[in-house]
Amino acid sequence: MEKITPHLWFDKEAKEAAKFYVSIFKESKIKDKTTIYNTPSGTTDIVTLKLLGLEFTFISAGPLFKFNPSVSFLVACKTKGEVETLWKKLSKGGTILMELGEYPFSEKYGWVKDKYGLSWQVMSFSDQEIKQRITPTLMFVGDICGKAEEAINLYASVFHNAKVGDILRYEKGEEPDKEGTIKHAAFTLEGQEFAAMDSARMHNFNFNEAISLIVHCNTQDEIDYYWGKLSAIPEAEQCGWLKDKYGFSWQIVPTIMEEMFKDKDKKKLTRVTEAFLKMKKFDIEKLKKVYEGK
Repeated sequence: MEKITPHLWFDKEAKEAAKFYVSIFKESKIKDKTTIYNTPSGTTDIVTLKLLGLEFTFISAGPLFKFNPSVSFLVACKTKGEVETLWKKLSKGGTILMELGEYPFSEKYGWVKDKYGLSWQVMSFSDQEIKQRITPTLMFVGDICGKAEEAINLYASVFHNAKVGDILRYEKGEEPDKEGTIKHAAFTLEGQEFAAMDSARMHNFNFNEAISLIVHCNTQDEIDYYWGKLSAIPEAEQCGWLKDKYGFSWQIVPTIMEEMFKDKDKKKLTRVTEAFLKMKKFDIEKLKKVYEGK
């Protein structure tokens, strides 16, 4: 398991969407399915899947949040033909954000919102080395436009095996974007690839809880560390969730809890669910005691 994994919040479509993505991305599979009961959203389905080597968690938890292009997933393709095949499947029933075509940075590229509203950038890398097939990409807009560089420097300081990579900046004449802000930046956290950009154009969206990043922690010290470094909006703290100073959502989750959810004993699962719903930052010892019925 990667240290950091994307978490996607669906209304009711987590299982359906997981099947769809596994069917269109090669070398992908559904790893696990869990249903938890009596949550604020009622009965909740959780699906863990792997797409092109990157693990995701999907949850069906009601219509509280909607996907938007502030977070997209860049798919690196080896050939133009692969781009075209994926584009055809992802764009069906969706909305095109940037037409599929040739751009200065790629022979074949397009940006699309699929039928679930999730944003994908599909790009041919031709002869370039591909280290990671899917890269989560954060777009800083509105009040936080211009803060992408500050954010990725913060993230790189918090996580281990982390660094800021190549940065492409806006130049003079690319208004409304300010000269020197980030057009595209690559960075790694825990050895995993991410990307970020600023956009000063008019957008009617920003980061929300529809897409968050889970940080998997083995110890309470780890949980305390990441919570202390990232949480910046106290009122957003709930059930292991937090928001950083840019409004981006993270989940700081103990790995042992993921093992608990695989248990088919409904009584144990109910006890753990009732306990974690009352928590802000997760307490591993309390979760263990509840799980064991103590």
